[in-house]
Amino acid sequence: MDSSSISSMRLDKWLKISRIFKTRSQAADACDQGRVTVNNQVAKAAKQIKPGDKITVRFKYKRRKFDVLHLSLKSISTEKARLLYHEHEPTPEEVTEEEIRKAMFAATKQFRPKYKGRPTKKERRRLRDFRGY
Repeated sequence: MDSSSISSMRLDKWLKISRIFKTRSQAADACDQGRVTVNNQVAKAAKQIKPGDKITVRFKYKRRKFDVLHLSLKSISTEKARLLYHEHEPTPEEVTEEEIRKAMFAATKQFRPKYKGRPTKKERRRLRDFRGY
């Protein structure tokens, strides 16, 4: 890797290069929302990270924990990107917590309205047929 030439880099850039997020703006948004922690502290996108730091990323119902092993200045292939970090396997307790969060997320998703605002033409026809006029 390029770790010999640099000692630290921005968190959002590393998250994008290591392919944890697809874009740097998604990584920055996750940092701004407080879903990314570095060494057990909520981190902003501009936080400088170095090898040895521990990063935790919270997704909808899942948490992923990483140890930073290397840094890279530019985008690299997926196989090489996996060498930038070590991902911790979730414990059995964390797996059950994820399943509970996933079930809760699915349960709340059912009650959200499918469309907001004005009904589509197809929905207006169905409403007209239902009402009988």
